[in-house]
Amino acid sequence: MVRIVPENGQVIMPADQPALAEVIEQGCWTQQVQTAVTDSDVSFTQDGEHWQARLLEADGSAFEVLYNGELQGTVRWNMTGKHSVNNGLMALVAARHVGVQTGHGIEALCAFSGVKRRMELLADINGVRVYDDFAHHPTAIETTLQGIRAQVGDEKVIAVIEPRSNTMRLGSHRAKLAESARLADEVFWYQPEGLDWSLQDVVEASPVTAHLAGTTDSIIEQLVNAEPGSHIVIMSNGGFGGIHTRLVETLEEQAG
Repeated sequence: MVRIVPENGQVIMPADQPALAEVIEQGCWTQQVQTAVTDSDVSFTQDGEHWQARLLEADGSAFEVLYNGELQGTVRWNMTGKHSVNNGLMALVAARHVGVQTGHGIEALCAFSGVKRRMELLADINGVRVYDDFAHHPTAIETTLQGIRAQVGDEKVIAVIEPRSNTMRLGSHRAKLAESARLADEVFWYQPEGLDWSLQDVVEASPVTAHLAGTTDSIIEQLVNAEPGSHIVIMSNGGFGGIHTRLVETLEEQAG
């Protein structure tokens, strides 16, 4: 894919990613622009264009945008997580390449309300918040939980995870799953039909309290007892048996 991008295009990628560097070394005929997300004044150096997002808030809800070391403006939005910041920064770079002024791009990001299934807040019932997130592999799970942890501090975070994607079903990420959820206080791993390997090893290797669930009903039965101040993050790239709506409805019924 990288090789077919024309010369007048642009390849935008995060810095310091060995796997991406290996791909580029195989052949790239297009201008390359790297981005970096930092939480300090330390900046990476490179030849050519240099874009940086400097965090003002640890959860990624506010950051400065710098181009070749010069401040372009500040983004304050409802998104969280370094991955969201990097996505926003890349959008600014891509927009600038086709003629959108960076200042206008920053204004647009500030007004961006997010998309469905990216830490989408579904409900806040008696202090229990339920979120829907598309995270479906270890890196995505980890960055999603980093974002919510930075946002809520010591408040309880409960992760509910369905390993549904093809790579998850094949067990490609099996060894990394337990550690990817370490920033949650409690994790429910759902064993879906068609998964050819058991999540029991993941549960046993978990650095935090973890449960193996065979039905969505059993998960809901335990989550309805979540204490006020809890944040329930449901992660899957599928419908997850409608657990999102059913959990919210059950919590509302219990709240009276």
